[in-house]
This record gives sequence, structure tokens and C-alpha cells, in this order.
Amino acid sequence: MNLLEELYKALPGLAVALTVIAVVVLVLWVANWFLLCRKQNLGEEQRFPRRIVMGVLVLLGCIVVLLVVPVGDDTRSQLIGLLGLLLSVVITLSSTTFVANAMAGFMLRAVRSFRPGDFIQVGQQFGRVTERGLFHIEIQTEDRDLTTLPNLYLVSNPVKVVRFSGTVVSATVSLGYDVPHKQVVSLLIDAAKNAQLQDPFVYIMDLGDFSVTYRVAGFLTEVKQLLTVRSNLRAEVLTTLHGAGVEIVSPNFMTQRLLREKERVLPPDASEPAAADAGQAPEERIFDKADQAEELEQLRVERGECETRISELQEQLKSPAEDERPGLESEVARLRRRCDDIATALASAEGEE
Repeated sequence: MNLLEELYKALPGLAVALTVIAVVVLVLWVANWFLLCRKQNLGEEQRFPRRIVMGVLVLLGCIVVLLVVPVGDDTRSQLIGLLGLLLSVVITLSSTTFVANAMAGFMLRAVRSFRPGDFIQVGQQFGRVTERGLFHIEIQTEDRDLTTLPNLYLVSNPVKVVRFSGTVVSATVSLGYDVPHKQVVSLLIDAAKNAQLQDPFVYIMDLGDFSVTYRVAGFLTEVKQLLTVRSNLRAEVLTTLHGAGVEIVSPNFMTQRLLREKERVLPPDASEPAAADAGQAPEERIFDKADQAEELEQLRVERGECETRISELQEQLKSPAEDERPGLESEVARLRRRCDDIATALASAEGEE
């Protein structure tokens, strides 16, 4: 009889606890559907903050459930302490992998050293960033393959980022001591100009036992064409030097094959310019996903700037001069149309991803 009485007294608290648990589960399910399941085509870049929100909601849900469970205060305190202990154990045991990669992801976002679409090199890995996730980033390599790099690997190794504003493209070549260096500098400058590089320059890297190593470089503003311009620069170096009768061999070449006096080692028709390739640039095929990621990033930035400008103009409309109101209203309407266009383009691009 006493057991039934105690159960009867506990029924209201148990009903409240079950109701709260059901509500918490429903809220978490709705939040998971709204944040993650509703749009399956979201990339890691967009899922990153949503997963953080879900993690916080799950933790808060666990705490709420512990607070409403019909147990004594001492037992509740022990349960909350147990939850904290479990979290500490998880963090401790996973510190070298799971949590460490998550922390590294936060660090990379705080530093903001690169963004989707940028060229980066980490160790032997080189490519364009396509996604940034909570635990990893994804790059598209020169072979068009997608490579996943853990965030911990990026924060543990130097990351070389090609600046979006431009970079220096260079090529090295070794020539014999019998070729005047002033002539070489002039020819290499011409080669860099023919490769459409700005402000070209040449310097001597090394005076070897058998040859002189030169480096020609110039500034490239359109970094999307990095691979093509690198190839074009090397091709122009070959064409320019061969066209001027300069051998691209060091004197120790004679240890391999004897040459007659005044004989030159030149390819046939070295003075003829190479035929222009009218086909699609290789970067357009190689870095297709990286281009799409960069386009999405630019659209999001432009949308944010547009919304910020609309907010500023709306503040000005609260107390404008009479002659300024029509102009401000017209600008707000134009910006809203622009925001709608950006939102449409963004939805279309995300749908194609």
C-alpha cells in the first residue's frame, strides 16, 4: 500500500518529466530537420555553423532533462556531475583527433587565411579550396580530384595561400657561362612580357660549376589562370631563347656527346611561335568545383554588403531632408531588387552544387 501511495504521489512529477522529455526530443528533431536535413545539397561550409548549433541544442536538452527528472537534489547533482565527467572524458580521449580537428576548424575560421576558391599548398598537397568543414577542408587538385585534409593537419603545417589580388609566377633555367648574362636577362624579360606577366624581373639564383641558374618572374593578377600562365611562361622562355640561338644546356652536355665547332643544339623551327590554343583553359575543367565554391562565397559576401547598405539607408530615411527622400527610396528599391537577384542566383548555385 505504501508503494502505491508513493507511486501515486510521484505520478505528477513523472508526467511532467515525460512531457518535458517529449518536448525536448521534438524540438531537437525539428531543429535537426530545419538545420541539416531540409537542405541535403548544403556543403560543409554551410553545415559548419548548423552543426555547432545542433551540438549546443543537444547539450542544453540533456541539461533540461536532468533538471526535470523526478529525483532528489543530491541525485540530480550527481547526474549533472556525471554528465560533466563524461564530457571531460570524451574531450580527453578524443583530444588528438575529433575535438582537436574541431578546435583547429575554429582556429582556421578565426585566422581567415583562406576562403573557398583560393589556391593553397600544404606540404605536397596543392589545389583550390572547395569546402571548409568542422573537421576538415576539401581541395581540388591539378588532376581535378578532390582531396580531404584534416583541420589539425593544416594548423600543424605551414599553409601557402595564393593571394586573390595576384601572385608572382616564375620559371628557372640553367645556361652556360658562354652566354652573356645581359643578353639572357633581356631575353627572359621579353619571354615574361609575351606570357602577359606584369613588371617582369630576372635575377641570378646560382653560379654553379657548369652553369648559371636564372629565375624570371612577373606579376599575375588573374590567379584563376595560374596553371596556364606557368606553362605559358616556360613555353615563352623556350621559344625566346631558342629563337635567339641560345642553347638551354650547360657545358657538361659535351661530356655526353661531342659537337662539331659552331654546332648548336636547337629543336627544329625553334624561331616559329607556337600555335595559340583556342580551346578551353585547363583551369576551367580542373577546378570546376572550386570555381563554384568561390562563386557561392562571392554571392554571400555581396548579399551581406547589400543588406548592410539597405539597413543604413533605412536609418537615414527615418529623418531625411525633403529633397533627399526620393533618392534614398529609389536606392533602397534598387538594392532590394539586387538582393532578390542575388538570392535567386545563390539558390540556383546551391541547387547545382
